[in-house]
Amino acid sequence: MTQLTATERDARHLERAIELAARARGKTSPNPLVGAVLVKDGRVIGEGFHAAAGAPHAERVALASATEDPSGATLYVSLEPCCHHGRTPPCTDAILEAGIARVVVASDDPTEKASGRGLGILRDEGVRVDMVDGELARAARLINQPFRKHARSGRPLVLLKFAMTLDGKVATAAGDSKWISSEESRALAHRWRAESDAVAVGIGTALVDDPLLTARVEGVERQPRRVVFDSEARLPADCRLVASAREAPLTVVCSRAASRAAVSKLEAAGAEVIVATGENEAARVASALAQLGELGVQSLLLEGGSHLAGAFRDAGEIDELRVFVAPLVAGGRRARVPLEGQGVEAIADAQRALATEVSEIDGDVLIVARMREW
Repeated sequence: MTQLTATERDARHLERAIELAARARGKTSPNPLVGAVLVKDGRVIGEGFHAAAGAPHAERVALASATEDPSGATLYVSLEPCCHHGRTPPCTDAILEAGIARVVVASDDPTEKASGRGLGILRDEGVRVDMVDGELARAARLINQPFRKHARSGRPLVLLKFAMTLDGKVATAAGDSKWISSEESRALAHRWRAESDAVAVGIGTALVDDPLLTARVEGVERQPRRVVFDSEARLPADCRLVASAREAPLTVVCSRAASRAAVSKLEAAGAEVIVATGENEAARVASALAQLGELGVQSLLLEGGSHLAGAFRDAGEIDELRVFVAPLVAGGRRARVPLEGQGVEAIADAQRALATEVSEIDGDVLIVARMREW
């Protein structure tokens, strides 16, 4: 296997593979997003992407769509092909059976059962295997950040979302926050819910807002797991989250301070309860994320409130921020800010984003800040 800087032709086909992969965003968990393009004699003869967990993998879709004999062709794929039996057979088998001469890969698969193994099998069978580096490789990794973090750490990728005024307030001193962001911004946030494995809030937000935390967008195929961080199991049995626990999964994260009776009442209503351990809130956040990871949660959209967001920051568990800044000024010393927690004493100690993207949505400014890459 060689690692190379992609030629213009290779880059074009890999960009297409990554573009195809992204079409299934939010639909493949616990599997990664993967796209594939089949090229022979300079012509694209097939392409495809992994559409959903349990569906055929991208490589097999591309091969099945081939308009001519793929023997001797080059297969461009956004993620290295699998070589293990899961719900579908190994892609390496299909590649070898088709007589593919060359495979060009944009990114590695960090899972223990896959990492480098499929590429080694192909190489040993005489297939030329090239892995690109640079921006294409990074782009391929970025579309699979939840999969990559879960594979490497066992914990879900955490996206913190909030809307704030120009002066950095997420609610007035009285707790009013409806609505800081625009209707279009709120619709986008619902699409993010649909793409996430789980959506989380703190008990304060749950008690004040009585939210459902479902993704209310057209065409949603599955609802995210709703997660409430509720150290004493105070979530009322008549709230909308508990009332809908048998329709959309609900997980309540408690501490050892929660009474057995309160926990039993939540479980009887259909909620799943996990107990986070640790000497402080940051440690309990880490414990909860590890347990959510064991439940198969690869991505978690953290929606509030500021106390919980501060605990996640103190735990070093915020991977990306998505911040709507509305053209409003609220003022007020006691008005609420996005993050509480311990924070830092010096600006020099503040975490700097690795990359940011800025866009405008219906009068709001959306800032997406990537804090870590996996």
